[in-house]
Amino acid sequence: MQMYKTEEDIEILRQNGDLVSRTLAEVAKNIKPGVTTIQLDRVAEQFIRDHGAVPGFLGYNGFPNTL
Repeated sequence: MQMYKTEEDIEILRQNGDLVSRTLAEVAKNIKPGVTTIQLDRVAEQFIRDHGAVPGFLGYNGFPNTL
């Protein structure tokens, strides 16, 4: 079992964290009265996919959404 992270591992984690941060910022821009959580979920999923990634929670143990 690996007990340490390589520089490459750390860079991947950094990139993933950056995408999470930018995704949440994009979602925050869309929070307004009348906007549903499902609409915000779609914003998040589209943003993630537009950046070449796959939503991590979507489908995990049957979870139906991105957020």
